[in-house]
Amino acid sequence: MNASKRIAAAAALALSIFNAQASSTEPLKATTQVQALPGDSIYQLPITLENQQAGKFTLASLAGNVVIISMFYNSCEYVCPMLIDTIKMLENNLDEKEKSRLSVLLVTFDPARDDVAVLQSIYRSRKLDEQHWVLARTNEKSVRQLAATLNIQYRQMKSGEFNHTSVLILLDKNGRILGRSGTLGTVDDEFLQKIRSSLNTLSTNSMH
Repeated sequence: MNASKRIAAAAALALSIFNAQASSTEPLKATTQVQALPGDSIYQLPITLENQQAGKFTLASLAGNVVIISMFYNSCEYVCPMLIDTIKMLENNLDEKEKSRLSVLLVTFDPARDDVAVLQSIYRSRKLDEQHWVLARTNEKSVRQLAATLNIQYRQMKSGEFNHTSVLILLDKNGRILGRSGTLGTVDDEFLQKIRSSLNTLSTNSMH
């Protein structure tokens, strides 16, 4: 199954679950946003996330921004910290104007242990830019749906730790996947160029 069909299938499943279980307040807005997006947008997934400030938001609320998205968990001692470092390296290769237009969303695999207080602790200890970085959690079902849509593999071991794919994914303003990079600890020049190109496209479009 290609990426577009996988996203559409995952979104359709998530939407059916969402409509069956959601309350009468939030879903109408979320469903409207989903229907307005391209069929290959990951923002089609109508899941609700919680950020490091306990604020609730949907993926569709990110529309309009260029976003680096990935998944991580706090007790990971090596790969996940390196993932954050790698994004910072990419940012350091951008000028101030480019950095101001780039957003980062990291969603935990481990919502049972990574509560809001833990996300806040990561935020402070890593000195993340609150204007552009979001650390988020969601329920386990939505974690599975998001990981499947992003083609990120993960498995929780008996120890409670996770085996998982470590990848950075670049999304355009409509939530479509523009590129992926599994390079950690150094700058992937090809991925960096895709970031710059997408930011320039966003800037050009905003001027029209």
